[in-house]
Amino acid sequence: MDGPGPLGDFLQARRARLRPEDVGLRETGPRRRVSGLRREELAQLAGVSVSYYARLEQGMSRGASAEVLDAVARALLLDDHEREHLDRLADAARHTPRVRRPRPEKLVDETRDLLRAVEGVPALVLGRRTDVLAWNALGHALLAGHLDFHSPDDPARRPNMSRIVFLDPHCRELYADWKRKARAVVGNLRIAVGKHPDDPLLAELIGELTMKSPDFVALWGDHRVTPCDAASYELHHPVVGTVTVTQQTLSIARASDQALIVCTTPAGSPAEEAIALLRQASESATRTTSVRV
Repeated sequence: MDGPGPLGDFLQARRARLRPEDVGLRETGPRRRVSGLRREELAQLAGVSVSYYARLEQGMSRGASAEVLDAVARALLLDDHEREHLDRLADAARHTPRVRRPRPEKLVDETRDLLRAVEGVPALVLGRRTDVLAWNALGHALLAGHLDFHSPDDPARRPNMSRIVFLDPHCRELYADWKRKARAVVGNLRIAVGKHPDDPLLAELIGELTMKSPDFVALWGDHRVTPCDAASYELHHPVVGTVTVTQQTLSIARASDQALIVCTTPAGSPAEEAIALLRQASESATRTTSVRV
């Protein structure tokens, strides 16, 4: 095995974030060289041998029991999301991976019907690797109006929201607090990798972002796994100016790896008026394009 693997990386990162005082330890030994917990301290807190925990971090022990994982999770002060992520990584480490080139993701008719049903708000459907599988006119106009509206229809040309966030200058200008949006994207990618550790296309995406974006490298190394289910963002839109929307992630019953993202605004707010103005501008642009064609 090359390196500790995802499970070892995660354990090392979470251990490094804990200080002795966080877990009630007092500094009694030689002066520590790093601020995080030592392996022997974590092993003591979890009630396992130092050698066993070291093997777990080094990716050399694939058979950790549920009881051991419970003890390690408690020692690391993991929250519920992080504990679920730990379980997924441990389960993946128990199995020999079978690498297969996955087929392009598809939208079932019911999902297209759902997207059409929310035409009044900006919305898009993302696949498990954050590929844009479809978007409505408002979703496209709000988040990526500079891209071809029909690009999601071709799997080879599909935009990818993670690439857009980290590699597209338009996105950095769009989000007033770009780093918070980037952190949310990385958190969701961490969860996706935990669910699909053997997905070669997902690995290629992570590799590409690692090579091209120092910001991604810094955030990815933090190993945060908090999902972004709903968050409000202030956008600096080139057409309607400043608008604040709440991006909500909704699961899709017929496709558990896909998600519907909707952008909502408070009733009667300036943001709602801005979205209405954007809808008019989008419809006008569509009519103009149709006439030219």
